Amino acid sequence: MARVEVQDEIDAAKEAVWDLVSDFGGVGRISPEVESCEVEGEGIGAVRTINTSGVVIRERLEGLDGKTYTFSYSMLDGPIPFKNYLAHVTLTGAGPKRTRIKWAGSFEPVGVPAEQLESLIQGIYLGLIAGVKKAVGT
Repeated sequence: MARVEVQDEIDAAKEAVWDLVSDFGGVGRISPEVESCEVEGEGIGAVRTINTSGVVIRERLEGLDGKTYTFSYSMLDGPIPFKNYLAHVTLTGAGPKRTRIKWAGSFEPVGVPAEQLESLIQGIYLGLIAGVKKAVGT
């Protein structure tokens, strides 16, 4: 299993950041590449279909806990050559109106070197965190 983890801090209250990242169907709020996102079902087990420039990605919500500010999702279908992908997002307070975000994922590469995919996934996570920062005005 390959693993990628990115951490950063955001100048916003944990609740404001949680509102953005926990909105499973609202990924377009933090990612300008998302053209559309449709969700089937509600809560744990819901599946979102994301369209980004003709690329379709299907992900399932695996966990969501507003008390611990954590959620996780798996990828069911997409263009990235891996299997058993599971991502976890965790928010913790880092001071008044400051939040530490950790975005981590694990997966098994299929037909490509793990390092290549690790770099790609790291870039995606950094882009999503940048989108959160922009959305909260930092």
